[in-house]
Parts: sequence; structure tokens; C-alpha cells
Amino acid sequence: MPPETALENEPARRGPSSSVGVLIVTAAVLAAIVAAALTALSAGASYALLGLPDPGPLTQYGLPVVRVIAESGAVVCIGSLLFAAFCIPAQRSGALAADGYAAVRTAGWAAAVWCVGAVLVVPFLAADATGRPVGDVLNTEVLFGLVDALEQAKAWLITAVVAFVVVLACRTVLSWGWTVVTFGLSLLALFPVVATGHSASGGSHDVATNSLLFHLFGAALWVGGLVALVAHAARRGAHLPVVARRYSLIALVSWVAMALSGLINAFVRMTPEQLFTTTYGLLMLLKIAALVVLGVFGYFQRRSAVQRIEERAGVAALLRLGAVEALVMFATIGIAVALGRTPPPDGVTRDIPDRAELLIGYPLPEPPTAFRLLFDGRFDLVYGTLALALAALYLLGVRRLRQRGDSWPVGRTIAWLCGCATLLVATSSGIGKYAPAVFSVHMGQHMLLSMLAPVFLVLAGPTSLALRVFKPAGKEQPPGPREWLLAFVHSPVTRVLTNPIVALVLFVGSFYALYFTGLFDVALTQHWAHLAMNAHFLLVGYIFYWPVIGVDPAPRPLPPMGKVGLVFASMPFHAFFGIALMMSSTVIGGDFYRGLDLGWMTDLLADQRLGGGLAWASGEVPLVVVMLALLVQWSRADNRAARRIDRKADADGDAELNAYNEMLRRLAEKDNQRSS
Repeated sequence: MPPETALENEPARRGPSSSVGVLIVTAAVLAAIVAAALTALSAGASYALLGLPDPGPLTQYGLPVVRVIAESGAVVCIGSLLFAAFCIPAQRSGALAADGYAAVRTAGWAAAVWCVGAVLVVPFLAADATGRPVGDVLNTEVLFGLVDALEQAKAWLITAVVAFVVVLACRTVLSWGWTVVTFGLSLLALFPVVATGHSASGGSHDVATNSLLFHLFGAALWVGGLVALVAHAARRGAHLPVVARRYSLIALVSWVAMALSGLINAFVRMTPEQLFTTTYGLLMLLKIAALVVLGVFGYFQRRSAVQRIEERAGVAALLRLGAVEALVMFATIGIAVALGRTPPPDGVTRDIPDRAELLIGYPLPEPPTAFRLLFDGRFDLVYGTLALALAALYLLGVRRLRQRGDSWPVGRTIAWLCGCATLLVATSSGIGKYAPAVFSVHMGQHMLLSMLAPVFLVLAGPTSLALRVFKPAGKEQPPGPREWLLAFVHSPVTRVLTNPIVALVLFVGSFYALYFTGLFDVALTQHWAHLAMNAHFLLVGYIFYWPVIGVDPAPRPLPPMGKVGLVFASMPFHAFFGIALMMSSTVIGGDFYRGLDLGWMTDLLADQRLGGGLAWASGEVPLVVVMLALLVQWSRADNRAARRIDRKADADGDAELNAYNEMLRRLAEKDNQRSS
């Protein structure tokens, strides 16, 4: 038996080996020491800058230490769930295999550390924000009052709650599907912390927060994935070559995302010259150097280990080099924590920002015009990047098909590029720039994202393209992207969401639930809420139009008249929503829009009525596109049916038509006999 086969058939032990546990603890201790030591470089500067008294060494150095504890638990939890969901194959029944279950149990213990660390951060954060010793804020009444006033403290509490839910889920999860859900929940727990801190305040906080999203998710997947890979190798887990190759791809993408987003986030806070003249800049240089070394070193060592994995020495080398890489990665986490504790230089932010810049991240000195809405843009790092990435991936898929000699309809490619262009225009042109500050522009963006972009995207058949591009994993091989996509399409969640009633309620009910319940007023002040709104608009539009005109087969196919009926059923709700906005005498989000203090925005109610008119009028455009698409699809279906009948007639000599004519002839003869 080959060594690789023997290695993969060796039974996996539950949980990481003791050596991996020691590695994780050692790495976390190293990260805490690095964070505390580097924090000492500017320990008093941040308090002096804010006019706060020195809270003492316990608060100064305790906060970075407990943050390292929380973040170490977070990355190990997320990385272990990533492996259990997408790197370690489940059983054919859908239940987790022994290796996957071991990774989930590791994630559960890490989530517990994450939860405890997040809870500990709260009092230290409250003490740090008020310049008090941590013992002074441990009184329940004082602590609750401070938490209520500090957004960052509330964010860490929310993270602790979500991490606790992940702990419970990891104790009960036994199937691959629920492991994927738990993995998504663990990623969600990062969001509250992203929305607070340096990146969420001051000028350009939209760019800083968006870049931090890429940075933290990339770090969690990269660092946590490496720890999970080392644990899997230490368990002598199955399919180690496949697992290592999959992680290498994840690591490469995560490294690129971290490098680019880190640079963007840094230069939002300082000028290039301040890289070499400030403590913040020097820490950034140290972090950049660590990331470069890790990226190059990790790529070559994993490639070498995968090539030698069939030998026992290959596994040993992977363990040794992975352990060293993990230690450096956790030290980088310590640098990042210290960077978050260091006040950024004031060179970029020395000018006092106006109200609009404080609230939305950038000034808007001039009113929107047709030219500015089209060409005076501000690139959205989240949705602009998503639009470009989706277009590139689709084109790569089409290219791969053509290289294999397969064809793909040009019309579908054009539809996809139109959908991506609509997403890009809606979020990164002047429409995206003015949408947070002007209700009518926001409503135009809403209509583009929910009623136009999804129409183009579903007409492109992305699922069909992906299923043709990705090859089946093969017998006795771990499931791959094709199998994951099929599992998602046929999952109970997808079947429920594409139910016509559910899709209709989500599509039209969102308008009323968001704008007429006060939810929109609350969401206006939060950048993450704008990101969530745009995602919701895009997804509910896709869910609604998929079974109606989608090229991809829907989990719940509709008959032709059902498709037309569903579209017409949505029209009165859209029309009434637009009319209700135009007739309303109450300004939605009025406090926020008045707080922007835009001199050129003098009549908020008139602007809201303009937004209502856009909502009412824009409902006709998708209807025209949908009806044209349905007519084309029906025409093509009729042509296909006619060609199928012609081929059958050519094959059997038109036997069916001859039999039908013979039946008519006999009936006619019988009628003649009766009449005579």
C-alpha cells in the first residue's frame, strides 16, 4: 500500500493533538507579548491626545492582551469551521466525517475562548475610553452606563453573544450543511468590531471600514486556516494533499486581500511620508514586512510540502514549517492589535471635517446633477470590487468553456456584463456617492439594485455556467465547487426562498418594512447598515426574478402563466409604495438629512416626493424587460419543440402524423357507412 494511501486510511483522532494545542497557546502568548510591548511605544500619547488621565498599566496593557485572546479564538474558530465545511470531505450521507467533526470540536473550544475574550474586552475598553483603572468600572451600574454610551463596547458584547451561539452550534452540529451555516455565523460575528474603532470614525470612514472588512476576513481565513491545516496534518487526516492545495488557494486570495486592503486602510489615516516619521507608520511598516515574508515563505513551503506529501517526510516538513508560519502569523496579530491601540498621525485629519464628512465619510459641497451622478463617483470597495470580480469570473468561465471546444450564448455574457455594470454604476458612480445623503438618489440606487441588476444577472445563467465549468469531483474523491453549488441550489433554504409567495413578500414587503417602520431612520447613521441594505436589495431582486425569467432551472419551476401572474402581482404594491411616498407629509430620515447640513438641500419633502416618483415610474422598466425576456424564451421553447418534432418525424417516417391521418380516415369511413 502506498504511503499516501496508508496515511489517508489511518483513523483520525478527535480534536487537535496536544502538540497543536501547545502551538496555539504559545502563538497566542507570543501575540499578547508583542501587542503589549508595541503598545508601550505610544502608551501615554493616546490618552494625552484625548485629554484623558493615565488609567494605569493594567488598563493600558490589559486591553491589548484580552483583545489578542479574543482575536486568537476568533481566527482558530473561523479557520476550523472553514476546513470542516470546504476542505475536509463529509460522508456520502451528508454527515461529518471524523476529521470534520474533530475540526468542529476545535472550533467550539476556540469559540468559547473568543466569547470569554470578547466579554473581558468590554470592561477594559470602558476603562480605556474614560481614562480609569479597570477596577473602577467593574461596578455593574457604572459598566452598563459606559457600555450604553460606547459603540465599540456594544460591538464587542454583540460579538460575545454571537460567539456563544457558535459554541452551542459546534456542540450540536453533525451534518455538512449545518457546518456551513455555523461557518457563516462565525464570519458574521466579526462585523460588529469592524464597524467600530479607528476605521469607523472621522473622514473617509467608508473607505476605511470597507477595507477593514477585507482585511479582517482575509486574516481570519488565512491564519485560522493555517492552524486548521496543521491540526489536520497532526491528526494524520485523510485527503491531506487535496486539503493542502485548497488551503493554498484560500491563503493566496486572503493574502492579496489583506495586502491591498491594509495599504488602503493605512493611507486613509496617514500620508506616505508619515510611514517613516511616526510610531503608527513604523508599526505599519513592521506589519507590511511581516505580511510580505509570510506570503512568500508560506507559498513556497506549502508548494514544496504538497509535492512531497506522499512521503512521511513531507507531512513532517509541513508540520514544522506550518508551526513556524503560525507563530509569525500570531505575532502579526499582536502587531495589528498594537496598531489599533496607536493613535494615527494627524497629518491627514488635521482639517476639521464638516458634518457630512463626519456622518458619511466625505464632503458633498455641490448638489447632484446629471453629470455628477454619472461621472463624479467614489469607488465602493465592497460592491465595486464585487462587480468587477463577478464580471472577471464569468468571463474566465466562458473562456474555459471555449478552450474545451464548448459554446456559450453571447447574449448571456452580455446580460451578465450589463448586470455587473448596473451594480458598479449604482454603488460607485455619483449615484453611489450621493445615495447616503440624498433620499431621491438613494431611491434610484434602490431601484437599480433590486429591479434592474437582478434581471440582467438571472438572464445570464451563472449557475449553469459554473456547473459546466467545474468538473465533477469523481468517485471516491472529496466534493468540490460543483458539488457545493448543487447542494446549495437544492438546499431547503433555497427552496423556501424561491417559493413564489415567499419571493413576492420579500421583494415587495421590503419596501414597506424598511421605509414605513422607522428602520430606515436607524440604518442611516450606520455604514454597515448601508452595506446590508444594498446586499438585501440585490439578493431579494435575484430571488424574485430567478424563477420568473432565470435561465438557470429554479428549485420551484413556475408555469408560463404563473410567471406572468407573479410579475403582475408585484406591480400594484410598487405603485402604491411610490404614491404613498409622494403623498406623505412626513420626511423619512429627516433628522439625519437635516444633520448633514447640506446648504443646497433646502426642501427634504420635495426630494422625498421625487424619490417616490422614481419608485413609481421605475416599476415599468423591469416589467418591459421581463415581458420581452418571457416572449423570447417562449419563442425559443416553441422552436425547440418544433425541431424536436421534426427530428422525430425524420427518424420514424412521420409515423405519428400518419397514424393520426389513418385514424381520421377510418372515422370518416364509419361516418360514410352510417349515412348510407
